[in-house]
Amino acid sequence: MKNSQITLRGSTALFALVLAGATAATPAFAQTTPTPTPSTTVPATQDNSSQDEGTIVVTGSMFQSAAGAATPSPVTVVTAENLDKRGISTVQDAIQSLASNNGPALTNSFSANGAFAAGASAVSLRGLSTNSTLVLFDGLRAAYYPLADDGSRNFVDLNTIPDDIIERIEVLRDGASSTYGADAIAGVVNIITKKEVKGFSARAEAGISDRGDAPSYRLTASAGTGDLDEDGYNAYLSGFWYKSEALMNKDRAYPYNSDDQTGICFEGHCGGTAVRNNISPSTGQVVLSTGANFMVRPYDITNTTTPAGSRYQNLSGCGIGTLVNLTAAQQTATSPSSVCQYDATNLWGTITPNIERFGVSGRVTARLGDTIEAYAEVNFMQSSVDYTGFPATIYGTAPTGIYGPTFSTSSNTVPPRAAGSGILALPVYVCPRANGASATMVNGVPTVPGCTAANGTLNPNNPFAAAGQVARLIGMDTSEVTYNATRNRAYRGALGITGNLSDNITFNVGATAMHTDLRRTQDGYVYIQHLLDVIADGTYNFRNPSATPQSVRDYLTPVNVVNASSEQFQFQASLSAAVVDLPGGPLQIGVGGSIRYEGVDAPSGNSDINGPTQRYFTLNAFGTSGNRTISSAFAELDAPITEWIGLNASGRYDRYSSGQDAFSPKVGLKVTPIKQLVLRGTYSRGFRIPSFGEANALPTTGYVTPSSSAFTNAYLAQYGAACTVANFAAGCPAYVKQSYGLTTLASPNLKPEKSRSFTAGAIFEPMRGISFTVDYYNIKKTGAITSPDTGSALQAYYAGTAIDPTIRVIADAPDINNPTAKPRVAFIESTLINADTINSEGLDFTASADVKVTEGFRISTSLEASYILKLSTIVAGHEERYDGTLGNFNLTAGSGTPKWHGSWLTTFDFGSLQLNGTVNYFGGYNLSAMDQGDDYKDCGSSLGITPCDVSSYVTFDMSVRYKVNDKFSIYGVMNNVFDRMPPIDPVTYGANNYNPVQGGQGILGRYLKAGVRVNF
Repeated sequence: MKNSQITLRGSTALFALVLAGATAATPAFAQTTPTPTPSTTVPATQDNSSQDEGTIVVTGSMFQSAAGAATPSPVTVVTAENLDKRGISTVQDAIQSLASNNGPALTNSFSANGAFAAGASAVSLRGLSTNSTLVLFDGLRAAYYPLADDGSRNFVDLNTIPDDIIERIEVLRDGASSTYGADAIAGVVNIITKKEVKGFSARAEAGISDRGDAPSYRLTASAGTGDLDEDGYNAYLSGFWYKSEALMNKDRAYPYNSDDQTGICFEGHCGGTAVRNNISPSTGQVVLSTGANFMVRPYDITNTTTPAGSRYQNLSGCGIGTLVNLTAAQQTATSPSSVCQYDATNLWGTITPNIERFGVSGRVTARLGDTIEAYAEVNFMQSSVDYTGFPATIYGTAPTGIYGPTFSTSSNTVPPRAAGSGILALPVYVCPRANGASATMVNGVPTVPGCTAANGTLNPNNPFAAAGQVARLIGMDTSEVTYNATRNRAYRGALGITGNLSDNITFNVGATAMHTDLRRTQDGYVYIQHLLDVIADGTYNFRNPSATPQSVRDYLTPVNVVNASSEQFQFQASLSAAVVDLPGGPLQIGVGGSIRYEGVDAPSGNSDINGPTQRYFTLNAFGTSGNRTISSAFAELDAPITEWIGLNASGRYDRYSSGQDAFSPKVGLKVTPIKQLVLRGTYSRGFRIPSFGEANALPTTGYVTPSSSAFTNAYLAQYGAACTVANFAAGCPAYVKQSYGLTTLASPNLKPEKSRSFTAGAIFEPMRGISFTVDYYNIKKTGAITSPDTGSALQAYYAGTAIDPTIRVIADAPDINNPTAKPRVAFIESTLINADTINSEGLDFTASADVKVTEGFRISTSLEASYILKLSTIVAGHEERYDGTLGNFNLTAGSGTPKWHGSWLTTFDFGSLQLNGTVNYFGGYNLSAMDQGDDYKDCGSSLGITPCDVSSYVTFDMSVRYKVNDKFSIYGVMNNVFDRMPPIDPVTYGANNYNPVQGGQGILGRYLKAGVRVNF
């Protein structure tokens, strides 16, 4: 196993030589009107209003200020040129790389690993989840993605932002509810598009890993006419196309490509294996799996008693699996003499899905006199994501649905969810289903009503039918895999007019309308009633599934197509005036109002409203629908009291048609004791409205992996002497360690979350071109929407003690290898409540320098890093701390919250030749999570086969750009130069043996891109 490789492979070495002799592209965008280029600490233009070249509008403010002036709130600005230098091709990749983005971010790779919001990408500032970061498009809100993150959190999909017209990305690292309203608790990401394009510009780019896989392609073109200053107008049209192909687990080295963890060892402790029908390392005997080929075992006609000495036997062949003949010692009392083994991750696992995106944008901007400017813009974006998954489940439980089963209030547990009572078995007789009648379950045996020996035939799939015995069935059709696809189309239009009514009075009016259409297509999933039907009438060939008529296979796994949509309409207007001159400058007062409509309609594709058999195995029942209108009024005051003291205050009142309201104040202070030093700070209050997913949704189930701390030795003893808490990884069967579902029920009675935040920082510029900043932030959310403490319910079930009466624990189907053992937990079901207090505090650092070495040669460098001091939740008076650990599972699904995240970019600019290098750093974390019953950093979730602390992850990127002439330039990029693979993490959910958020694009390995740009 090799996590880093410094020696360049042959193809990489050749590419490096090409880079050394190549020239770099200038920024990969069409020519734009020059605008001030702010540093990472200086705010930039908020919208597309007309500005004097020396003034800008700060994100989070209504007022213009001098370009380069510091503000009370910390702001990070990422320009299009910055992205080119770092070799970043898409907006979503750029935002995911932000130092302040941490914890429960949603990446595209999650789309291939069971994400609720498949096909989307979202940012999570400060580790506070995707619903506490507000994403704006030119200062205006965008429509939510129709699907919610983890089935509850609304967010804006970063994939709906067009890559080709981005001028810069501004990140307000401070609460901004006083300006924008809900969702801006952790900060604001404002994506600014180009106001003006002149001439024609185009780009072509292609990339591939040095292993020859995961190719990507990018094309952009922009054309514009008119000059705002000379002609009084500009109009442009721009389009782009981007595609990246899927990467499979089998295309990466061990252990990312396997379910076998026996090669992952630490201090003499090695992992077990989840290979289907594997040989247990601890017992040396086979562990039969329901996820392999079909196997059957005889039972009497009541499906309750098996003949003495009976065993499972293979009903179907191995398909693409491996036939293993078992020795006598490897067999159990019920196993066959040979089994088919499958390493499912190696055969079917997907790391990243297929992604294809394209879009078209058009804009017209016109000067209406000397001081007024108006614009109109339209955008269309389509994002398509698809991947193939594992074979469909035949035997198993389905996620709990809308109308969950009744449960015992004395034990707070419910029996296993199954298609009827008993364990699924093949009948003795099969009969045609007259007029398409549905089969029913009798003692776990699918039966055509009225089917008897007199009118039926012996079941050809049941080898025990002649003896009058049913055949209990386990396994799946390994020749057919599941398929998931999303296609999201976003339509957006925006209008605006801004300018000066007089020397002292300015106005800004803007309106936007955005609509998204999402189509979800899922194929290969077994519909439960149809499974009963094809078993009862004998039309499905379980002995040779590939010989089953296609019509029957299609009936068993009907294509599920669901259409969802979301909308956002907004109109806002503001007026500001300089009313009096103070010693430090004019006192400015601004007022404004806004009205917007937002709605989501995402019906369930797998409702169990008609009963548990009228749905699919493993597909979530998620669905939500709702809309609301929000009326808002806001005001701001900016008072430069003296030349070295400035005060800013703002407030906003929001009223929701759903009955909630909130007032959000904010005050900021800036002190400049000397020219080289600025001290700043803010205090604000904000709120987050309950999402449609939290208030209106159907139940949703997310899956997490239990740690050893969830179990007791007494419970585990029923699975063998070697299965103990201390030997959990290697000694316990895969069945016990399988993930369980956390089912969340929405509540219309939720109240808004409230927040209090403050920042304090300093900007130090000892000399021109060199600057340093440090900012402290502290955010406190009260009434945070969460599930009750499900970790205690999990422990109580396995300990046999009382369970919180507000939580339902649902047992799994019995283990086929230990049918008399108490089943493990399949689902924990709970209703969302306003209960927690969440605290997030940390430090942000930046450092930058731009030095002219000689005529025609400059060196610039910039570093940005964020450090989480503490991220914790107060639950029922008890503090659970998550920074530097896997938690909070409610927010991250176990993807963790590393303390550090940062990057360092250095550029050597020789004029026509530019060399860039970027160091990317993502901190490590401890394998523990207090909301899963662990103590803080106690290694409680570790399997014992890796160190307690997952190591930090460092990668290095380089790019070379060369400008051949004013019209032609070429460039090359090498990401992850030293081919470092992500640190091994066998615990984190969402990827196989690594963390998909920390690992990011690093799992691709060394990645090479080259491109060309023309400009006329």
